[in-house]
Amino acid sequence: MKSGLFKKVLSLICVCAFVGSIAAAKDKEKKQPGGQVVDSGSFGVFSSGTRVATETFSIEQSATGSRISSQFKSSQGEQVADQTSEIVLTPSTELRSYEWKETAPEKMTASVAPNDAFLVETFTNGSDNKTHDQNFLLPASTTILDDYFFVHREILAWKYLASACKQNAGAPNCPLHQKVQFGALNPHARTSMSVAIEFAGRDKVSIRGSQVELSKFILSSDMGDWAFWLDDHFKLVRLLNDGGTEVVRD
Repeated sequence: MKSGLFKKVLSLICVCAFVGSIAAAKDKEKKQPGGQVVDSGSFGVFSSGTRVATETFSIEQSATGSRISSQFKSSQGEQVADQTSEIVLTPSTELRSYEWKETAPEKMTASVAPNDAFLVETFTNGSDNKTHDQNFLLPASTTILDDYFFVHREILAWKYLASACKQNAGAPNCPLHQKVQFGALNPHARTSMSVAIEFAGRDKVSIRGSQVELSKFILSSDMGDWAFWLDDHFKLVRLLNDGGTEVVRD
């Protein structure tokens, strides 16, 4: 990786701080002075070439930290899905809280927060609406990779770039072809897992009829594999899983 591109990676990583935290106090949940949106937009989700859902997202950073907010909506005939999520991380990129809510087709909620050596998920389901707790023996550094929220993969990609690119005696060292393992939690499925990312080189991809050259990566896990592509600003542009589902930035 060239020095200029390496500096871009470090700059983006520092700006996002891997999406650091907001203060827990309610009065500090408001947008902080000097806050900025690091990335925002929407992803279209396609199955067999037909758009079936949309995820709208925002990654915001303030002087005290940042948050990743997302909404997933799908409407296929009478089948409607509506979910929202929000990740809050500390400045050292550890999890402070995660909130998930579904209003359709059922009303369900889930939240995750660290408690000593555990991550504790508190959830309700549509059948009895009772509150349940489930503990995971996982550190706060665990990555949240929930179903239907593809911006979570962008955050993991930035985390990969941060771990793969090191500054050694003032010189950049980015052996991106190495595979890096991460611990992850899927709160929607209430499942922990190990995932791995590796750089697969530069690739020409057709996006809305235009050929663009992007950086390709492979995200692999026991739950299935995803190929994903980042542009030169390290923003997620496209994902494709081994089942044929395609996700494209609008």
